[in-house]
Amino acid sequence: MNIQQYIELDKELLLKWNGSDSIFWDGFMKVTTSTSIWIPVAIILLYVIIKNNKIKESLLIISMLALAITLADQIASGICKPYFQRFRPTQDPEIMYLVDVVNGYRAGKYGFISSHAANSFAVAIFISLLIKSKSLSIVLFLWASLNAFSRIYLGVHYPGDILFGTLVGLSSGAFAYLAYCLIRNKYFKHARFISNQYTSSGYLIDDIKAIHTTIILTFFAIIIIGLFKTQSI
Repeated sequence: MNIQQYIELDKELLLKWNGSDSIFWDGFMKVTTSTSIWIPVAIILLYVIIKNNKIKESLLIISMLALAITLADQIASGICKPYFQRFRPTQDPEIMYLVDVVNGYRAGKYGFISSHAANSFAVAIFISLLIKSKSLSIVLFLWASLNAFSRIYLGVHYPGDILFGTLVGLSSGAFAYLAYCLIRNKYFKHARFISNQYTSSGYLIDDIKAIHTTIILTFFAIIIIGLFKTQSI
């Protein structure tokens, strides 16, 4: 498949997956894609990290998580978008009027690659490798996938933007975790836990449940806020 065939397939998939006839899903996806709605989840994640580690290691973990997000975001928005200058679907003169938009939302001019996908998957892989909880990993990757898909639904990213954003996010998160491990192994003692009260990396299972609860409550909030937003769509 040459590059032109890839581009045409990308457009076909975008038009197939973009939007719906559901006012509810319009509101749901518009709220889901907002960074601010996920602030409570970010706060509980930071709380769990600080609670389950000594202060110096907590600062190291937070710094490496910030590195993962910064790498993903800068590669996506600082390098790829200005270099490739690929129009978002909502800004592409060829298809912009075929794209379903929600409440006039069209985002910026260029969309390759998706910083939403890059940032979300950077967080998901870093936290999954750090905490080592299968259930939490599943929830985090479902969250990242939904967050990424919302960009296609809203018409502001092609599937290809999401795919390459995901790869950049996974690479950035894995790199930051590797850097964390190298520093931790050199400067910190780290025991392996064998207990039904802790994950193998030393995080309390009850704290993992608190993260799950916060994520579930956030989804309920998204549904409620989305229903109100449909009144203005």
